[in-house]
Amino acid sequence: MLRRTEGLAVPKRIEAGDLSINLDSHEVRLKGELLVLSPIEFKLLATLAEQPGRVFSRLQLMEALYGVTYATFDRTIDSHIKNLRKKIEPKPQRPTYILTVHGVGYKFTGDGSP
Repeated sequence: MLRRTEGLAVPKRIEAGDLSINLDSHEVRLKGELLVLSPIEFKLLATLAEQPGRVFSRLQLMEALYGVTYATFDRTIDSHIKNLRKKIEPKPQRPTYILTVHGVGYKFTGDGSP
């Protein structure tokens, strides 16, 4: 019986305030409502949410998303963050989940509060 359950893993889920991220099924829910995220938006959110409080530079996020860093295109991350905030933040202009750390990059708050 133990051999049969060895391969079964508990789905990895991140809960932060009203936000629920299921890493296995690539589903994100806000207040129970399923959100439609692009694959890049999902990967960006998952990367940040897996380490709440950690500040990621734009180059680190580029490497996590694309596997390489292109210093000249690091502002692409800003566009993805802006689009992601529109989908997950109650007030995108005053974010509570994905915060900007000026001069450094971005971080995810684990409870949805600044």
